[in-house]
Amino acid sequence: MDVFEAILNRRSIRRYRPAKVSDTIVGDLLRAAMYAPSAVNKQPWHFIVFRDRETMTMITSFHKNAMMLNQADVAILVCWDETLQHDVGYGPVDCSAATQNILLAAHGFGLGAVWVGIYPRENRMAAVSKVFSLPNNIQPFSIVSLGYPAEKKTLPDRFDRKKIHFEKW
Repeated sequence: MDVFEAILNRRSIRRYRPAKVSDTIVGDLLRAAMYAPSAVNKQPWHFIVFRDRETMTMITSFHKNAMMLNQADVAILVCWDETLQHDVGYGPVDCSAATQNILLAAHGFGLGAVWVGIYPRENRMAAVSKVFSLPNNIQPFSIVSLGYPAEKKTLPDRFDRKKIHFEKW
């Protein structure tokens, strides 16, 4: 799949078929995440891969927008280490790039995926930290819900020339 095509055609998929995502593919998704750019190449990210149904249900109990986890085969929690980020505020930026790489790679493998927002909602961050027993220096950023798609979405027209400026506003 062409990169530009992947960027344009990737959609947030929230419904999945009951099929297992191989550990090999999950490993490739993590490899893609770790090749994301990061400030001063600090790579402050950490990832927790989880398939446990009880964990997914626990997350949906406090995160109303995470219901797709009930159908997901696997999910990846993306976190940053405050002691590794370039400076305050860079961890979330770096984790954004890693999350996007996971989403694009998942699309390339024919998977459906959706970015479940955790950061900057403090209540979500605290609850996720507790569920996964995160150390104090590790902050949760996002969860990527993954599975084989049970829905197909069309390509919207998002290109808006009014949002493009040259040289100055």
